[in-house]
Amino acid sequence: MTPSAVGVSWEAHAELVVVGGGVAGLTAARAASLRGLRVLTVSKGGPTDTATQYAQGGIAVVAPDGDSVTSHVADTVAAGGGLCDEPVVHSIVTAGPAAIAALTDLGAVFDRGRDGTVARTREGGHSTRRIIHAGGDATGAEVQRALGAAGLPVLFGATAVRILTDRRGVTGLLVLDGRGLGVIHTPAVLLATGGLGQLYACSTNPSGATADGIALALHAGATVADLEFVQFHPTVLFASGSVGRRPLISEAVRGEGATLRDSRGESITEGVHPLGDLAPRDVVSRAIAERLALLGEDHVYLDARRIENFAERFPTITASCVEAGLDPAADLLPVAPAAHYACGGVVTDVHGRTAVPGLYAAGEVARTGLHGANRLASNSLLEGLVVGERAGIAAATERGALRVEALDAAVPVRPRLGRATVQQVMTRHALVVRDADGLAAADAALSVADMQLCATETDIEDAALTVTARALVTAAQRRTESRGCHTRRDVPESDPAQASSITLGLDGDGVLSVLPPHPLASHTFGPQLTGAH
Repeated sequence: MTPSAVGVSWEAHAELVVVGGGVAGLTAARAASLRGLRVLTVSKGGPTDTATQYAQGGIAVVAPDGDSVTSHVADTVAAGGGLCDEPVVHSIVTAGPAAIAALTDLGAVFDRGRDGTVARTREGGHSTRRIIHAGGDATGAEVQRALGAAGLPVLFGATAVRILTDRRGVTGLLVLDGRGLGVIHTPAVLLATGGLGQLYACSTNPSGATADGIALALHAGATVADLEFVQFHPTVLFASGSVGRRPLISEAVRGEGATLRDSRGESITEGVHPLGDLAPRDVVSRAIAERLALLGEDHVYLDARRIENFAERFPTITASCVEAGLDPAADLLPVAPAAHYACGGVVTDVHGRTAVPGLYAAGEVARTGLHGANRLASNSLLEGLVVGERAGIAAATERGALRVEALDAAVPVRPRLGRATVQQVMTRHALVVRDADGLAAADAALSVADMQLCATETDIEDAALTVTARALVTAAQRRTESRGCHTRRDVPESDPAQASSITLGLDGDGVLSVLPPHPLASHTFGPQLTGAH
């Protein structure tokens, strides 16, 4: 008879459990399943309640003409502020065309130009038009649809509570759903939980982006790196007093000719960067933040009135604008930076492996070394597709033995502050531009979190936000320079001596500590795989 832990209402068994139902998770689940693994995916929300669903711009993939892997790598490294792991960048970029071909074989339909070839646009930081898109500005929704149509088993409405481990590695996953607490016995867990946007009052991320994977990995003994590098999307539709998820206006809009202006009609980026409004996102967000501070205002304007057939090219954005009472063809669009993407995360190699045997991570939750200090636009879906597949292959190749043993499956007790409190602290002190005094105030405010039982989904999310906020602030305090999308008002220049990642972990008592720099992500945590692009 299968042993049960006290308080556990149900049990299940799988050879791989994927946590998260977006691009990386579904790609990994499919890759592992095709190789004979019994896979179960768990997702907090419903079939489309993912960050992937909201991705507008597209997928960065080398174009067959007038482009090259070398060019895409160079653009990625230039945006990454000296912290990209170049072999990783090359590996992932090279695999892009095959990943798109596999997605197309699944039924994904990308927009085509008048000549019948796949249409491509240009976004910030890219030297050429290499961004493919679907439904105009609904690329993520099309990716989600195609992957979801594969019909793999998904347990919806299920929150991952704790990764169960012993000295040999992963043994299971503690899960909370409508039936109560359950244990899924498994030798492998793959984290694909997305980002941490809900650390801030306004974000482009869905409400479930509460850094769950970061917390799960830390408490399981894995390390995280580059958490201080949070990308703030420069053009998020502004509404006074708004909180929660806000619609972004894709960088592709500027790629098609829209311009950024302040309330006086002056350019935001002229003289700031050679690429102007198509500079990397950290540059544009910082320029907006500085202009707003100078003028004492809370938003700038995006002028898209010169773009022909805007509603046809950008139907999703048009719908968001109409809902806000705006017409992109006639009105200036009020925009401001908002939390968008975590460039750092759980330290993995290019096959999604962490330092914990049986624990993998892919997508936004992972730190492969692709993004460095600032993600290049539209490299995120690319990474999710490529590393998601590789992680699924790795889990299948390194198939562990299912061990059904007596488990310590107790509900965890963690430091926990309420979401609203964490958001208030982080929005005030760790936004686009930071300084030592603000970060010290954030650290003090977060340090008062009491140890509390995490017995509900809200408890678990709040605890994840709390530990991740503390880790982010710790890294931001230690990085006494400005680099990529980490900007320190008190130290505005980059320091060559700090051109390395800051790695954090939890000790046996649950205390955060800064660790020696992790090995390059291009170095593998396990045996090299063959047949994985």
